[in-house]
Amino acid sequence: MRHNRIGEKIKAIRATLPQGVTLIAVSKYHPTEAVQAAYDAGQRDFGESKAQDLTAKYEALPKDIKWHFIGHLQTNKVKYIAPFVHLIHSIDSYKLLCEVNRQGAKAGRKIPCLLQIHIAQEETKFGFTPGECKEMLAQGLWRELENIELHGIMCMASNTDNLVQIHAEFAGAQQLFNEIKEKHFQSDEKFCIISAGMSDDHPIAIEHGSTHIRLGSTIFCE
Repeated sequence: MRHNRIGEKIKAIRATLPQGVTLIAVSKYHPTEAVQAAYDAGQRDFGESKAQDLTAKYEALPKDIKWHFIGHLQTNKVKYIAPFVHLIHSIDSYKLLCEVNRQGAKAGRKIPCLLQIHIAQEETKFGFTPGECKEMLAQGLWRELENIELHGIMCMASNTDNLVQIHAEFAGAQQLFNEIKEKHFQSDEKFCIISAGMSDDHPIAIEHGSTHIRLGSTIFCE
């Protein structure tokens, strides 16, 4: 019965989304049966935050699923997901980008990546500050990494009830995206993703240009 509800929730969420917004079902903490139920309802993009969980689910589930890595990624775990990951959302250092490039070369593919930007007021979130991100891109060393592709940015707003603050944080992320798109990726059609917005704040993120929303509890929890 629960699995029917997962399908119903996905269809209900999809009906509210503007055209061009991709729903990523955050399946971390949820068993393969729940992922399969979402898959059966037509969902193909799923998000995981641990390399071992992602690998296990990749092996157990249909191969046309697009797996998004959305958690903090340690350099020593990149090798496990490099052969198949659809998009890594959480690049938070140049060192990590280099390791993804190295493992991409080993796997014989270019790995799509997003730069994680720290926009929240909390210390616990990972990511480049906007200044660090601009500095890293300006240095230009990333252009020599032939087995990664930068497709945009990812961010998380503060966990707060203050809607003014959430609007301001997502607006700042959109402004940063526009700035670096203009400066470094003007002719690159692939640099087009803002991954922002979770179960509580995704409507606000969409207002500020989010193209990919990451919803877990809204889909999988009662």
